[in-house]
Amino acid sequence: MQCEIEEFLEYLRVERGASEYTLKSYGEDLSQFHQYLDDSGREQQVKEITTLQIRGYVSYLHHERYSRSTVARRLACIRSFFRFGCRQGWADGNPARAVRTPKAGRRLPHFLSTKEIQKLLVAPQGQDLQSMRNRAILETLYSTGLRVGELINLDVRDWDRDSDIIRAQGKGKRERLAPVGSYAATALDQWLAVRAPDTSVVNKDRQALFLNKFGRRITARSVARMLEKYLKMTGLDHRTSPHTLRHSFATHLLDSGADIRSVQELLGHKSLTTTQIYTHVSTANLLAIYEKAHPRAKELLS
Repeated sequence: MQCEIEEFLEYLRVERGASEYTLKSYGEDLSQFHQYLDDSGREQQVKEITTLQIRGYVSYLHHERYSRSTVARRLACIRSFFRFGCRQGWADGNPARAVRTPKAGRRLPHFLSTKEIQKLLVAPQGQDLQSMRNRAILETLYSTGLRVGELINLDVRDWDRDSDIIRAQGKGKRERLAPVGSYAATALDQWLAVRAPDTSVVNKDRQALFLNKFGRRITARSVARMLEKYLKMTGLDHRTSPHTLRHSFATHLLDSGADIRSVQELLGHKSLTTTQIYTHVSTANLLAIYEKAHPRAKELLS
């Protein structure tokens, strides 16, 4: 099955133009499915995989307490894999088609308050290389609302200092322009003044905006580990991830009266429906403030 997985990933890369982040995600999802089948103790061809086995895999994921959105994503990946296999001839049908996709719960995104954001952004205090880079990363994530996958793929040329605009490539290789605030611009200036790429690496990595300690393009995992360090340092909610800064960016814009269509553009959402979840967050936040501050709120809402 590994050969078929590699063929599918190559198709996504060459013909569909999938990003490295997408390819990594698909590769991991299919490898874990492959591992599940291997653990069942019988080597089998792709053509022999049944709907019952895929249902068993979905049940296993639920049992392991994976979120419904993760299960749905993995099932969608398996469906795409078999759809491609049918076209290539190494699959007779799509056994995943008959497996019901779990309905994703509509949970409100976790976000930080403006005070919590401020606490996080000032956490990298030093003037050493790593602290300056980390400060620039955190400021950029919050200032622009970029996904971490978009951030790590930025090159130096993607930031136009004259207009304070970052050119980012989002999902589906859609390009968008993200304004950069003054605090983030200053942090980027300071980082670029000391940034030291490894000149022995290929040009693609040498041009990366954010580098690791070896002078190579930073990874999403490194960004997450860096954030974890500052969460422990500041005592902020451990659920906070790099994506939380994106949620906070959108929520704070709407709280301050920004138009939802503008927020949609800034986030790079294809559908307004995706952006509208943040209006629920803002409403919930307003109700919480009202209940806490209004002298008759408890009587009125009870």
